[in-house]
Amino acid sequence: MDSNLVVRALSALAHESRLAIFRMLVVAGPEGLPAGEIAQRLALSPSSLSFHLKDLSHTELVKPRQQGRFVIYTANFDAMVGLIGFLTENCCAGAACAVDDLPDCCTKPAKASDEQC
Repeated sequence: MDSNLVVRALSALAHESRLAIFRMLVVAGPEGLPAGEIAQRLALSPSSLSFHLKDLSHTELVKPRQQGRFVIYTANFDAMVGLIGFLTENCCAGAACAVDDLPDCCTKPAKASDEQC
């Protein structure tokens, strides 16, 4: 992952509203959420939400898709895993760990018996 993109992604996540949006979209999974629902849940004005979503989209952490007249936003799990991988690539004295050992909970629907991320 490009270090400039990593810096921009970490900068975007360093804001309370953007972090809350991203975490909400991670929980929503691949189905994502419409912008209006995100705004309602977080009590954000449409203009504020638009500003934050644009910033998250520019860092590639969030992806928009048109569904009818709605824009649905989803977390970009590949970018998230890439960011985690970049941050942990030299951990454990250079031994492979962390990202490859993450549970596969983010790419499949959760079941009651599955472990949490």
